[in-house]
Amino acid sequence: MPQFGSFALLLALAFGVYALGAGIFALLRPGLAADRLGESARRAGIAVFVAVTAAAVALVVAAFQDDFSVAYIFHHSNRDLPLPYKFSALWSGQEGSLLFWAWLLSAYGFVLRLRHKVDPRLVAHAAVVLSAVQVFFLMLVNFAAHPFSMMAGPAPADGNGLNPLLQYPEMVIHPPMLYLGYVGMTVPFAFALGALIMKYPGEKWIHITRRWTMVTWMFLTVGIFLGGHWAYSVLGWGGYWGWDPVENASLLPWLTGTAFLHSVIMQEKRGMLKMWNMWLIFATFLLCIFGTFLTRSGVVSSVHAFAQSSIGTWFVAFLALTLVSCVFFFIKNYSYLKSENRLESLISRESSFLFNNLLFLVACFAVLWGTLFPVLSEWVQGTKATVGAPFFNRVMIPIGLLLLFLTGVGPLLAWRKTSLESLKRNFTIPAVAAGVIAVALMIGGMRPWQDISYFYALMAVALAVFVAVTVGSEFLRGARVIRSHTGMNLAAAMVQLTRRNTRRYGGYIVHFGVVVLFIGFAGYAFNQDKEQELGLGDKMDIGRYTLVSRSYTRDFQPNYESDYAILDVYRNGTFLQTMYPERRFYTASQQDATMVANRSTWREDLYLVYAGRNPDTDRPIIRAHLNPLVVWVWAGVYIVVFGTLVALVPNLQVAAAKVRATAPELAAVAAGSREGGD
Repeated sequence: MPQFGSFALLLALAFGVYALGAGIFALLRPGLAADRLGESARRAGIAVFVAVTAAAVALVVAAFQDDFSVAYIFHHSNRDLPLPYKFSALWSGQEGSLLFWAWLLSAYGFVLRLRHKVDPRLVAHAAVVLSAVQVFFLMLVNFAAHPFSMMAGPAPADGNGLNPLLQYPEMVIHPPMLYLGYVGMTVPFAFALGALIMKYPGEKWIHITRRWTMVTWMFLTVGIFLGGHWAYSVLGWGGYWGWDPVENASLLPWLTGTAFLHSVIMQEKRGMLKMWNMWLIFATFLLCIFGTFLTRSGVVSSVHAFAQSSIGTWFVAFLALTLVSCVFFFIKNYSYLKSENRLESLISRESSFLFNNLLFLVACFAVLWGTLFPVLSEWVQGTKATVGAPFFNRVMIPIGLLLLFLTGVGPLLAWRKTSLESLKRNFTIPAVAAGVIAVALMIGGMRPWQDISYFYALMAVALAVFVAVTVGSEFLRGARVIRSHTGMNLAAAMVQLTRRNTRRYGGYIVHFGVVVLFIGFAGYAFNQDKEQELGLGDKMDIGRYTLVSRSYTRDFQPNYESDYAILDVYRNGTFLQTMYPERRFYTASQQDATMVANRSTWREDLYLVYAGRNPDTDRPIIRAHLNPLVVWVWAGVYIVVFGTLVALVPNLQVAAAKVRATAPELAAVAAGSREGGD
């Protein structure tokens, strides 16, 4: 299999180079012969997918067959490794993950080339850009990080095993989702650069790429939060986001991608921000490559990163070449991107999108600056100075709250200019509701003047209520009109309303998911933690809970041995359940891993970590965390994903004969469609 995999990668590179060269030639020399050459380039691109798929299958088969003559399999698998984790070995190391990236990119290219009749010339330009990126990654896996390199000497009897941190069910799902987002951003980038190169008339390229961008944005969102859930469940530090450099690297393209999805509405509806949107999609792709560079170069230290290697030089060269290409074609075709309209009022839908974009970019810059500060400080001062979570929280929490506010305000503002009467009508009830909730929380015991984190938590909940009421009012307003003329109940009318403009109301569902997320984030201000040695019968109190040590023991499995404690949990004197925090030692890799015990409810998580044994007493040390509202974070992600899926569904076309509403009433329901809210 190694020889077959190596040959498949070389073949894929040959097809990729041909697809790139023939594609460029066909675009430069239009005509019948060029059309045939372009078709052969398209088919060569499809062949790349077949060849890279064969190579990926060969690597997975080598893992299943315990072929430790392959260096990659030796370093990332062992005989006792469960089968699902042997499959995940495909992306668990440097070489395999780059092969996985190349395979996903070829799969996206395969779908793109199958849909070439959507707009043959635009797709041809996009396919050339995609081929250029594909060639880069195929060069990496052929020459810089070859996944089929052989061990020197006889094949070892067993492998070093998979990193214990990766032996968790979510790690079979998290990297593919994150990569689907990272790699998928290449497609809108290819369309944007292709449209710029050919001076594509109109906004059709936006309509084609919007769905691509939404799908890849959804994958990236799921990947980021699966990573957070993995960190929460495996690393044992009690949180789900620590502003780790590799976490930040995944957040950067998400921020610019989210900004693009919002501001592109202005280009579609008003012909504005064309240059801005072009650079947003360029920046999103460049940040995806930059994040891959951070993970693999060793420039920053992270529990998520791969081992340090010289491969970073390849990425720096590719980033530089890509940036130069973008700047060149931007300058060359600058006039093509002039806006058709100007901002007419600061109180308008356009201005809300613009402020939204500015905040996303400020957030992106802040995260990028904090992530690279250790590198920059070492270059300037010769010593590596780091910034931690306090810096990011101090900067990002206010930005996040402002973005949450705009989430509620923006959709209710009119295009061009919003009247004072409209502001009063749309925002009085949401503002009153937010104020009532804030007062109620303070009466209930929240003291925002005692600690800045309490103030931020209060603001987050109040603004979440503000946004939830604005979103709810939009659904109710349209649903009531539909109900009055169809006889549907209110719930059915809301479904009908959503189906008539899935993009707008799917976007509102996404916004509601963001509301739920921020409520979950607000709970962070009230986290509690405690660490204590627990012998037989010892007790630990934290919040409303009492932990009683019933026993502690050791167990042996083929792949690992484990220490775990058996703890009875009581709340206000009432027995709830028994929990089993565990610490494992993996024999193949000689590494430890934490298995957290977590009791999760809508109110709070009781989160227990087996921190180790006291060497003097041989008794376990238990670290307990009480984390309020964490479930709301995971629930918010589900809602965001659901809203994105709704927005991807085509609108329901309602026959005019079935609509009995008068023209003004129907206009009220259809207003969302005309305004094109996100």
